[in-house]
Amino acid sequence: MLLQENVALAPLTTMQVGGPARFFVEAITTDDVRDAVAYAKSRKLPLFILGGGSNLIVSDAGWPGMALKVAIPGVNHRHVHGTAYFDAGAGEDWDGFVAITVQHHCVGIECLSGIPGSVGGTPVQNVGAYGQEVADTIVSVVALNIETGEEEEFEKGDCGFRYRTSVFNTSAKGKYVILRVSFAVIHDGEPRLAYADLQKYFANHNSKPTPAEVREAVRQIRASKAMLITPGDPDSRSAGSFFKNPVLSAEQFDELKTRAASRHLEIPNYPALNAQHKVSAAWLVEQSGFAKGYGNGRVGISRKHALAIVNRGGATAAEIVQFKDEIQRRVEETWGIRLEPEPVFVG
Repeated sequence: MLLQENVALAPLTTMQVGGPARFFVEAITTDDVRDAVAYAKSRKLPLFILGGGSNLIVSDAGWPGMALKVAIPGVNHRHVHGTAYFDAGAGEDWDGFVAITVQHHCVGIECLSGIPGSVGGTPVQNVGAYGQEVADTIVSVVALNIETGEEEEFEKGDCGFRYRTSVFNTSAKGKYVILRVSFAVIHDGEPRLAYADLQKYFANHNSKPTPAEVREAVRQIRASKAMLITPGDPDSRSAGSFFKNPVLSAEQFDELKTRAASRHLEIPNYPALNAQHKVSAAWLVEQSGFAKGYGNGRVGISRKHALAIVNRGGATAAEIVQFKDEIQRRVEETWGIRLEPEPVFVG
C-alpha cells in the first residue's frame, strides 16, 4: 500500500473542483483496499471511497481523512448457453468495460456506453440510461466489509436496486468498499432501442443495428448533449446529470399537470415504477427559467443539456453548490417538486 499525503482531488474528478485529501491510497488489489481501510480505522480517519470521480463534488476544503481510490483491474468472462458472464474489477473504466462486452457481440449494457466512471461505482447508484440499468444485468457484487475487513458477496436480490439507488447508498451506505462486479449479458441478442433518441437515430436503418452500432449511436448522442467526456469541451466539465428524474405518485402527477396547464404546457413523461410517473428533471429545470447555456460566471448550465451543471473554468465547489441550491429553490417554487441531486457531496 502506497500512502500519499495532501493529494489534490480536483484532477481526479470530472467536475474538476475540490481541495486535497489529507491521505490518499490508490488500491490495485484487494489487499491494498484491506490495508488502507485498516490504516484509516487504526487512526480514526474518516474514509472516502473514490472511483472514477464522475459523480462527485468535493468540498473546496478537501477531505480531512483518507481518500481511497479503488483501481482494481481485470475482466474475465465465460459463455453458458447463450448467456455471457463477465466479472470485472471495480477499478475498470466503465465505458471500456461496455466496449469489451460489445466486442463479444453481447447485449444488455450497450445503451450505457459513454457513461464516465468505474465499474465499482455503477451498482451504488444503479446507473442507467436509454432504457437500461445495471440492475438488469448484475448477478452479484463482491465488497469488503469496512468493519470486519472480510469480503462479502451480494446477490442481485440483496442489492436493493431501485431507481438510482441500492443498499450501497442507502441502508448500507459507508459500510462497504466494492471490489468486483459480475454481470450476465446475452450473446448475439437484439440491442435495445427503447428511447426516442435511438429510434430516431436508426429510423432509416435498413437492418437491425448491431450492438457495436448501438454503442456508437449512444456515444454520439451523449456527445451531442455534452454527456461524453471530451477533452477541450467545457460543456463536458460536469458531473453528468446533476438531478434525478422525479418519480411521482398519481396524485403528485395530477397536481403537476394542473400547474403545467395553467402555463399552457404539456409535461413530457413516461410510466415508471408501478403506476407512478417519472418526470423529466431537465424539463422542470428549463421551465423554471434555466435554459441551456444559462449563467455568465464560472458556473452555469451546459449549452447542450439542461441537466448538466458545468465548471466553465476556475469554479469552486461552493459556487457549484450555490448554483445547485438556486435551481432547486426555483423548481420547488414553480412546480412544487424538490429535485434530488445525483452527485455525491464530499467534505
